[in-house]
Amino acid sequence: MNKLIIGSLVGGIILFIWQFLSWAALNLHGNSTQYTENQDTIMQLLDTQLEPGYYFLPSSPKGATQEEQQAKMKESEGKPWAQIYYHESMNTSMSMNMIRGFLVDVVIALLICWLLAQVRSRTFKDTIMICLAIGLVVFLAGVYGSAIWFETPTMPDLVDAIVSFGLLGVWLGYYLKD
Repeated sequence: MNKLIIGSLVGGIILFIWQFLSWAALNLHGNSTQYTENQDTIMQLLDTQLEPGYYFLPSSPKGATQEEQQAKMKESEGKPWAQIYYHESMNTSMSMNMIRGFLVDVVIALLICWLLAQVRSRTFKDTIMICLAIGLVVFLAGVYGSAIWFETPTMPDLVDAIVSFGLLGVWLGYYLKD
């Protein structure tokens, strides 16, 4: 039980540190938070036009028939489009998000430790490969599955999956060896 707890805590720290490096120190995700000089004008316009929510533009109104939806898609083909995540109030305090992020990382490491414990006669290499496979499944099912439809950059997230779960695999391969 102690091995599971220590493996999970250290594993969570490894994941958390990589996320900090990836998002802050190395700025791998800089393209997902680009700046525009027109942001104040855009925000003023959005404030007068939107309720909080997630928007895909252009789209059809609720209740539109299948034919109306298809006509809107055909009309929009080749034209600009956007996704908008609109919120009424920005919370600049990161402490609660960081705490929740760390706890999620510990739970991820705990679940992986539990899965690894189910594999008998596991080698160091097996542990790394299992962790990498889990990281790739997470990437493919989550980030990449969404990126297929919304044309978002995925390379930083692929790097995150390989590096963070690879490092986790190295730690767990060393610490949880038979």
